[in-house]
Amino acid sequence: MDELDAHLIAALKRNGRASLSELAAQLGVTRSTVRVRLDRLVQGGEIAGFTVLTRSDVRPDPVRGLMMLEIAGRGAEKVMKQLQRMTEVQAVHSTNGTWDLIAEIGTDTLETFDQVLFAIRRLEGVTRSETNLLLSTRR
Repeated sequence: MDELDAHLIAALKRNGRASLSELAAQLGVTRSTVRVRLDRLVQGGEIAGFTVLTRSDVRPDPVRGLMMLEIAGRGAEKVMKQLQRMTEVQAVHSTNGTWDLIAEIGTDTLETFDQVLFAIRRLEGVTRSETNLLLSTRR
Protein backbone atom coordinates (compact mmCIF):
# COMPACT_ATOMS: atom_id res chain seq x y z
CA MET A 1 0.00 0.00 0.00
CA ASP A 2 1.49 3.32 -1.03
CA GLU A 3 0.64 6.96 -0.28
CA LEU A 4 -2.04 7.17 -2.99
CA ASP A 5 -3.78 4.10 -1.55
CA ALA A 6 -3.69 5.66 1.92
CA HIS A 7 -5.20 8.91 0.57
CA LEU A 8 -7.88 6.94 -1.28
CA ILE A 9 -8.85 5.06 1.89
CA ALA A 10 -8.89 8.32 3.88
CA ALA A 11 -11.18 9.92 1.28
CA LEU A 12 -13.53 6.94 1.43
CA LYS A 13 -13.61 7.10 5.23
CA ARG A 14 -14.70 10.73 4.98
CA ASN A 15 -17.34 9.95 2.35
CA GLY A 16 -17.97 6.32 1.46
CA ARG A 17 -20.47 7.39 -1.20
CA ALA A 18 -18.03 9.51 -3.18
CA SER A 19 -18.09 8.68 -6.88
CA LEU A 20 -15.02 7.60 -8.80
CA SER A 21 -15.01 11.03 -10.44
CA GLU A 22 -15.11 12.83 -7.10
CA LEU A 23 -12.33 10.64 -5.71
CA ALA A 24 -10.23 11.17 -8.81
CA ALA A 25 -10.62 14.95 -8.54
CA GLN A 26 -9.71 14.92 -4.85
CA LEU A 27 -6.64 12.78 -5.43
CA GLY A 28 -5.53 14.40 -8.69
CA VAL A 29 -5.61 11.17 -10.70
CA THR A 30 -7.85 9.64 -13.36
CA ARG A 31 -11.08 7.72 -12.73
CA SER A 32 -9.49 4.55 -14.10
CA THR A 33 -6.59 4.89 -11.64
CA VAL A 34 -9.07 5.18 -8.76
CA ARG A 35 -11.07 2.19 -10.04
CA VAL A 36 -7.96 0.00 -10.44
CA ARG A 37 -6.61 1.02 -7.03
CA LEU A 38 -9.96 0.47 -5.33
CA ASP A 39 -10.39 -2.95 -6.94
CA ARG A 40 -6.86 -3.92 -5.87
CA LEU A 41 -7.44 -2.79 -2.28
CA VAL A 42 -10.65 -4.82 -2.08
CA GLN A 43 -9.15 -7.92 -3.76
CA GLY A 44 -6.07 -7.74 -1.53
CA GLY A 45 -8.18 -7.51 1.61
CA GLU A 46 -6.91 -4.06 2.61
CA ILE A 47 -10.52 -2.86 2.33
CA ALA A 48 -12.59 -5.50 4.10
CA GLY A 49 -15.98 -4.03 3.27
CA PHE A 50 -18.23 -1.02 3.07
CA THR A 51 -20.87 -0.06 5.60
CA VAL A 52 -23.57 2.44 6.42
CA LEU A 53 -23.85 4.44 9.64
CA THR A 54 -27.39 5.02 10.81
CA ARG A 55 -28.62 7.71 13.18
CA SER A 56 -28.49 5.23 16.08
CA ASP A 57 -24.84 4.44 15.26
CA VAL A 58 -23.86 8.07 15.74
CA ARG A 59 -24.50 8.63 19.42
CA PRO A 60 -25.29 12.22 20.41
CA ASP A 61 -23.87 11.76 23.91
CA PRO A 62 -21.71 14.80 24.63
CA VAL A 63 -19.88 13.03 27.50
CA ARG A 64 -18.13 9.86 26.44
CA GLY A 65 -15.40 7.78 27.98
CA LEU A 66 -13.67 4.46 28.34
CA MET A 67 -13.64 2.67 31.68
CA MET A 68 -11.02 -0.02 32.13
CA LEU A 69 -11.98 -2.64 34.70
CA GLU A 70 -10.11 -5.24 36.71
CA ILE A 71 -12.33 -8.14 37.70
CA ALA A 72 -11.75 -10.51 40.62
CA GLY A 73 -11.33 -14.19 39.80
CA ARG A 74 -13.55 -15.53 37.05
CA GLY A 75 -16.29 -12.93 37.39
CA ALA A 76 -15.75 -11.20 34.05
CA GLU A 77 -18.73 -12.84 32.33
CA LYS A 78 -21.10 -11.87 35.13
CA VAL A 79 -19.85 -8.27 35.19
CA MET A 80 -20.04 -8.08 31.40
CA LYS A 81 -23.71 -9.10 31.45
CA GLN A 82 -24.50 -6.47 34.10
CA LEU A 83 -22.71 -3.79 32.06
CA GLN A 84 -24.63 -4.73 28.91
CA ARG A 85 -27.91 -4.06 30.74
CA MET A 86 -26.89 -0.47 31.50
CA THR A 87 -28.24 1.88 28.81
CA GLU A 88 -25.27 4.26 29.15
CA VAL A 89 -22.81 1.47 28.35
CA GLN A 90 -22.52 1.46 24.57
CA ALA A 91 -20.12 -1.49 24.27
CA VAL A 92 -18.12 -3.85 26.45
CA HIS A 93 -14.81 -5.27 25.28
CA SER A 94 -12.80 -8.10 26.78
CA THR A 95 -9.08 -7.48 26.56
CA ASN A 96 -5.70 -8.73 27.69
CA GLY A 97 -3.07 -7.05 29.80
CA THR A 98 -3.71 -5.15 33.00
CA TRP A 99 -7.45 -4.71 32.44
CA ASP A 100 -10.03 -7.44 31.99
CA LEU A 101 -12.84 -5.39 30.44
CA ILE A 102 -13.24 -2.00 28.80
CA ALA A 103 -16.64 -0.31 28.87
CA GLU A 104 -17.54 2.45 26.41
CA ILE A 105 -19.83 4.88 28.22
CA GLY A 106 -21.91 7.78 26.89
CA THR A 107 -24.11 10.19 28.84
CA ASP A 108 -25.68 13.60 28.45
CA THR A 109 -23.90 15.26 31.43
CA LEU A 110 -20.79 14.85 33.54
CA GLU A 111 -22.99 14.34 36.58
CA THR A 112 -24.74 11.37 34.94
CA PHE A 113 -21.38 10.04 33.76
CA ASP A 114 -20.12 10.17 37.36
CA GLN A 115 -23.22 8.30 38.55
CA VAL A 116 -22.62 5.56 35.98
CA LEU A 117 -18.98 5.23 37.06
CA PHE A 118 -20.06 4.97 40.68
CA ALA A 119 -22.63 2.27 39.83
CA ILE A 120 -20.07 0.26 37.86
CA ARG A 121 -17.50 0.47 40.65
CA ARG A 122 -20.11 -0.97 43.03
CA LEU A 123 -20.69 -4.08 40.88
CA GLU A 124 -19.67 -7.29 42.60
CA GLY A 125 -16.36 -8.46 41.17
CA VAL A 126 -15.02 -5.06 40.08
CA THR A 127 -11.80 -4.60 42.04
CA ARG A 128 -10.20 -1.65 40.28
CA SER A 129 -10.94 0.79 37.48
CA GLU A 130 -9.49 3.62 35.45
CA THR A 131 -11.54 5.99 33.31
CA ASN A 132 -10.55 8.24 30.42
CA LEU A 133 -12.87 10.85 28.94
CA LEU A 134 -12.94 10.98 25.14
CA LEU A 135 -12.32 14.59 24.15
CA SER A 136 -12.61 14.32 20.38
CA THR A 137 -12.98 11.64 17.71
CA ARG A 138 -11.63 11.69 14.17
CA ARG A 139 -12.60 9.21 11.49
